[in-house]
Amino acid sequence: MVIRSARAMESLGRRLAAVTAPGAVIFLQGELGAGKTTLVRGFLRALGVISAVKSPTYTLVEPYSTAAGPVMHVDLYRLKDPRELEYSGLRDHFNGETICLIEWPERGEGVLPVPDLRIGIDKQLGNTRALTLGAETIGGARSYAEFVSADKVKNT
Repeated sequence: MVIRSARAMESLGRRLAAVTAPGAVIFLQGELGAGKTTLVRGFLRALGVISAVKSPTYTLVEPYSTAAGPVMHVDLYRLKDPRELEYSGLRDHFNGETICLIEWPERGEGVLPVPDLRIGIDKQLGNTRALTLGAETIGGARSYAEFVSADKVKNT
């Protein structure tokens, strides 16, 4: 999938929110400036969040109360050792109710659960991004199928 603007990335986030079940864990991977937080912003806007959405690089976790229930936006960029997560309380949010959107999940490898969805964002020329979306659980496969189905309807 090709994304050509920040507006399109936010739109993708909104569409993803529409098919994401409570308790889902979504990994967002890509280099700095790839658009991970922009995607999260669209996701949260779709769930009714109107406050500023910024990357929680320094705070690690930014919680949001939404129409769909709690959402945690997590940024592990500054994490030095995955074991640091043991003391963060993040594990308490992998509870079947809280949607967890995790940037830089590779920094928490071995401690984080298997994601329902994994999204890779690769910077291309200009504002263009190549996006890959993969499901790694049964719940993720359901969300993926709904997303693809809705995308086909949108493009017809």
